[in-house]
Amino acid sequence: MNWIAIGAGLMCLSGSIPVAPDPLPGWPRLMLWAWERPEDLRFLDPHSTGVAYLAGTITWGRDSMTLRRRLQPLRVSPGTRVVAVVRLESRGDLPETDLVTSAIIKSVAFPDVDAVQVDFDARVSEREWYSSLLRDLRERLPVRVPLTMTALVSWCQHEDWLERLPVTDAIPMLFRMGVAEPREVREFRSGHCRASVGIATDELPAALPRGRRIFVFHPRPWDEDTYRAVVRMVARWQ
Repeated sequence: MNWIAIGAGLMCLSGSIPVAPDPLPGWPRLMLWAWERPEDLRFLDPHSTGVAYLAGTITWGRDSMTLRRRLQPLRVSPGTRVVAVVRLESRGDLPETDLVTSAIIKSVAFPDVDAVQVDFDARVSEREWYSSLLRDLRERLPVRVPLTMTALVSWCQHEDWLERLPVTDAIPMLFRMGVAEPREVREFRSGHCRASVGIATDELPAALPRGRRIFVFHPRPWDEDTYRAVVRMVARWQ
């Protein structure tokens, strides 16, 4: 990874999107996604950086549903804000929402989790089901635990269904985008999408809106040098 080149590129990123009031006041402005691999993140500054870790993956197909809980160790310093991420993967008929809600709650290690984030690339035919799932999940989560979600850029720019969801924050994913996803992002219509963005160290977008909480994905295990480079990178425009 050429961090010098990345840093120089970020200096010319800009955006004019109106920033929404912070839905998570007091939270760090930088969040690192930690996927299914051993991660020792005790080098993070817990005052400025939090962790969103993959807690489990729920997959369903014809007449079956499986929950694969995190197996790899995750180490963070005391006081680190921690978000449990649950990935949903659809490979067949949709299951009952209460079954998936129960599996999500089972995969989350309360009381050491500060928020829950659902990651699901819902098709158009799955959105009504997904909306119902999020409503059920919100009702069953502790009141103190915010419910957040990842979002395709097209959901944030061209569609209104997000506005009816009981989520605190929706994070537009500006990487690993499909061919139909908008590439030049200057404004999000959905108010849920105006507080955060998600990027990857190996696939930075051409432009980014300013003033957002930044979730960063790294395709390899995090180390202190990479973390320090990311901190410098996002500080240029955050």
